[in-house]
Amino acid sequence: MMKIAYSLYLSHYREAMKLLILFTHFSLLTRVAEWSGPLFQALDKANFYSVMASGRLRAINEELTLIASSSIKEKEAYEGALLMRKAGLPIPPHEKLASFKTGYHKLESALARDSSNGEYHFLRLMIQEHVPKFVHYDKDRVADSHDVYRAFVSLPPAVQNAILDYSKHSKLLRAKELNE
Repeated sequence: MMKIAYSLYLSHYREAMKLLILFTHFSLLTRVAEWSGPLFQALDKANFYSVMASGRLRAINEELTLIASSSIKEKEAYEGALLMRKAGLPIPPHEKLASFKTGYHKLESALARDSSNGEYHFLRLMIQEHVPKFVHYDKDRVADSHDVYRAFVSLPPAVQNAILDYSKHSKLLRAKELNE
C-alpha cells in the first residue's frame, strides 16, 4: 500500500494564492468603502427639497434611505417631513396613517429639541399647509411662518431657495416679505 502525503503548502500555487488573497482584500475594502459612503457625506439640501416638492414616491423612498444611513444632525426632522409627505401620496390607507404618525413624532421631537431652528419650522409649515383639515395639524401655521421670516437670512442658500420657491404657492409666506 502506498502512502499519500497531503500538504497545505503547494509551491506551484504560490503566485496564484497571492493574487487571490490580494484580490479578496481589495474586494472587501472597496465594499466597506461603498457601505460606509453615506455616513461621511453631507446631505444635499437642494436635492432634499426637490424631492419634497416632487411628490414622487420612489424619490421619497430613496431620500429616506439616504437620510437613514447618514449621521446628520437634522436627520430626525428630515425623516419626519418626508414620512408625512409620503402619507399624502397614493399608498395604502394603513401605510398613510403609520407614515404620518411616525413622521409627526419625528418632526415634533426635532422641533422640541431645537425650537429656534427656522428650517424645522419651514418643514412643519409645508406639511401643515397641505395636510387635510380633518387631521387637525394646522395650529402652528402662523407661528411657523413668523419663525421662517425671522430665520430666513441666517439659513443656508439651498434652504433659502427652497423657501422662495415654496412661497410662490404658500398662503402664508410671501417672497417679497422674505427679502425685506
